[in-house]
Amino acid sequence: MTRPRLPLSGLDRDTVNSRLVASAASDVDYKGGRTWSLVYWVDDQHHARCERAQSLFMDTNALNPMAFKSLKQMEYEVVQMTAGMLNGPDTAVGTMTSGGTESLLLAVKTYRDRMKSKRPWILRPNIVVPASIHVAFDKACHFFGVTKKVAPVLDDGRVDVDAMRRLVDRNTVMLAASAPQYPWGSMDPIPEVGALALERGLPLHVDACFGGFMLPWLERLGVELPAWDFRVPGVTSISADLHKYGYAPKGSSVIVYRDMGLLRHQFFVAAGWSGGIYVSPSIPGTRSGGAIASAWTSLMSLGEDGFMRLAVGALAASRELREGISKIEGLRLLGRPDATIVTWASSHESVDVYAVADRMAARGWPMDRQQDPPSIHMTVNAVNRPVVPEYLADLAACVAEVRANPGLRKEGEAAVYGLMAKIPLKGLVEREVLKVMEQMYAADGGETKLESAGAAGSGRAVQQIVDRYGDRIFGALERVKQVRTELRKRLGKLRFGGRRSRP
Repeated sequence: MTRPRLPLSGLDRDTVNSRLVASAASDVDYKGGRTWSLVYWVDDQHHARCERAQSLFMDTNALNPMAFKSLKQMEYEVVQMTAGMLNGPDTAVGTMTSGGTESLLLAVKTYRDRMKSKRPWILRPNIVVPASIHVAFDKACHFFGVTKKVAPVLDDGRVDVDAMRRLVDRNTVMLAASAPQYPWGSMDPIPEVGALALERGLPLHVDACFGGFMLPWLERLGVELPAWDFRVPGVTSISADLHKYGYAPKGSSVIVYRDMGLLRHQFFVAAGWSGGIYVSPSIPGTRSGGAIASAWTSLMSLGEDGFMRLAVGALAASRELREGISKIEGLRLLGRPDATIVTWASSHESVDVYAVADRMAARGWPMDRQQDPPSIHMTVNAVNRPVVPEYLADLAACVAEVRANPGLRKEGEAAVYGLMAKIPLKGLVEREVLKVMEQMYAADGGETKLESAGAAGSGRAVQQIVDRYGDRIFGALERVKQVRTELRKRLGKLRFGGRRSRP
């Protein structure tokens, strides 16, 4: 291994720039609309404005708002513009964060500490959430010593509120719901969950990291949605990502609370440190002034008309995708058309979703693979609309190719994803994925392809199972899955009065 080292003398600007450009040659084409997540691209002009703002404030630090009053003012304006968009009351307050994960971590931390101040005898706090809630809640519970109690979702992807009610106990510190949920794009019934929160005297956080900067404009366009923001009395806080449909550079989100009585539990203060009194409003100490300034610039540059224009394009693209996918034999759509998220899965055993994803990736379409059931997630933007016809044509061709060649499910990433998704012992999957991560971040630079990392020596157990047992293991796991599905259905009818639900 040859370890990268600092150059003896700093490289000139042109050399550095050329190496940066070369390093991006194999990255996905997000400007051309061929990605369905990760990047929320507007255009070169918007990018240049945000880039200029980030550059102007690149060296500033929001750790000390007394020193950088400009950052404090911009953060205040971003939070209040967001609160207004979310129909927050005049008392609404909040902070910017580094992203949706930090916003959700803070929500769990805030309500855990709030309940400790009210009921200090609670030693094992828990939260009650839908099965479809973002995985950042798992991370929050892991970090903050909280138990996550999971309510099943119905066939359309919305949480079963009666099941949530049964899970609430004296140790519950908060409820949460999604607007919309990530996997399928369905909106949880926030009014019903809000009523439950009021009934039990609990706070309710709405994870609108995806929808916060899109749903308000969809409502104006006539999309019928249930109330989901601060118009619902039981909602006490909402998170919304600026770097998603707020079109700001990566590293910016907002969490808004109904009032300061809630936000105060998010703050951290230490008065006994020899370095002085330390206080921070969120998780980091140092916070990038560039992220705050560029997020402010994104909102101010787009304005309501800009957000409406982008919402029109994203909504049209998502509808065109839904219509086109519904016509492809062997595929089916999941969830509800509540937002600009499109998720498709297989409707026939001859179509292996992961094999189709491999074929699409070979044609230059990066795929976001999901499980339970195997499916493909698409976050749709206005920039995607021009390529929708090409995407649909390629998708139809790839589905036909997979149906004609069943062996494709045992090749490449399809084999690894397929087997990991079917293994009932998720602890084994987690250990193998951890080994893949160890390989990916190894001292020699690692691999960034799942099957390559597995074959290289770390996390190779799953690949070895595929190679050695092939159809036998796939068939056995498929039978196990069928048995588990049938048992879940029967248990669901017994536990929840016959309502159709997903665990």
